[in-house]
Amino acid sequence: MSAPTHPRPHPATTGRADIRLPWWALALPALAFVTLLALILNPSDAQAATGDPAITHLLERVQELFAR
Repeated sequence: MSAPTHPRPHPATTGRADIRLPWWALALPALAFVTLLALILNPSDAQAATGDPAITHLLERVQELFAR
């Protein structure tokens, strides 16, 4: 009794893959890179975020509790 044989699959094509990215897939990372580079080159333009004093006070209390 012979086992059934399966035909070999066709070899994979060696043609190039047709992958297309949307325009923003390249534009957004480039924009982020340029923005971060500008902040590194001129850090005086970067503004520190002002936090709510209540949140700062709460975080100080939590830090004191863990420091005990």
